[in-house]
Amino acid sequence: MGQQETSIHRAFENVTDPRSTINLKHPLINIIAITICAVISGAEGWTEIEEYGHCKRDFLGQFLDLSAGIPSHDTFGRVFRWVDPDEMASGFYMWTQVVYELTAGEVIAIDGKCLRSSKDRTHGKEAIYMVNAWATSNNLMLSAERVADKSNEITAIPRLLNLLDIKDCMVTIDAIGCQTDIAEQIIEQGGDYILAVKDNQGTLLEDVSAAFAGPELPPDTHYARQYDDSHGRSVVRECWTTAQDDLLAHINAYKAWAGLQSLVQIVTRSGEGPDLTLETRYFITSLPPDAALLLHSIRLHWHIENSLHWVLDVSFNEDRSRIRRDHAPENMALIRRAALNLLKHETSMKRGIKARRKRAGWDNEYLRQVLSVKV
Repeated sequence: MGQQETSIHRAFENVTDPRSTINLKHPLINIIAITICAVISGAEGWTEIEEYGHCKRDFLGQFLDLSAGIPSHDTFGRVFRWVDPDEMASGFYMWTQVVYELTAGEVIAIDGKCLRSSKDRTHGKEAIYMVNAWATSNNLMLSAERVADKSNEITAIPRLLNLLDIKDCMVTIDAIGCQTDIAEQIIEQGGDYILAVKDNQGTLLEDVSAAFAGPELPPDTHYARQYDDSHGRSVVRECWTTAQDDLLAHINAYKAWAGLQSLVQIVTRSGEGPDLTLETRYFITSLPPDAALLLHSIRLHWHIENSLHWVLDVSFNEDRSRIRRDHAPENMALIRRAALNLLKHETSMKRGIKARRKRAGWDNEYLRQVLSVKV
């Protein structure tokens, strides 16, 4: 595995071991690395991870010191309950940086996902919610942040942004992230934003929709159109965008939005005749009024649902995971996302993620390819 071995060790070497140094048999890196390999190969719980370790001990021993053997399932569970998830998230992001460099113009979609089965009624704990950052053009999970208990995504998004280098990138966020502080942070970090607008910001939705509602559109309005019938249902998406000074000044007079350059309206028409459905959405952005670019970028945002959230549920059974105690659900969510990154970018096998996980469990050489993939 060579270089990738080194990157795993380097990425997680600063994660603090929460255990006492007395009778410390198994190095923390062993526990993390075995878990990553096991999850890539189809394991979904502590007992399966331990069993994987025993079955693959000769393979794992090629890059780990296993002189003390394979940790028990209880050890795996305890360690991931106690390890600081913020340090794990930093290690995860450092690892993605080793194999991937963000390029100018990348669209980074930020969206939340509930880990439904992490709800623990016995201990009065609600299901945890993770906010994910997804590089849409390159199908790569960048990092994730847990939403604090009795809070919402508004508090988690700034912490997640702090982990990321978003210079020259476009950040897209649904309406809950349409906040002046979040817009300002994105601009200060050198990125651009496209924020969905709903009715959570005073008169903002009314003001943006009014810009496109009159009998005549603003004189500088730009227009683009997309047509899609790839799933047997015709879909037409139309985009109008304007950067008219008086409209922007009116919005900023009520509440200042850092770097605001354009207002956007997108109308989606699905089906025909009696089956026709219409959806109108509004956005604000720090980008110029390039309707084709904005329509494309906003469309990319929803790839996070199909390429990340859906795959985590269908191929990794994330919504059914019974891991619930302390920090373990959050830490295992990060491990699954690391596994998904590696599996998505090993392209020699033209099959789905579930099939690739099986192959990795059966074939050590294929797992080597997955672990050494370069994005």
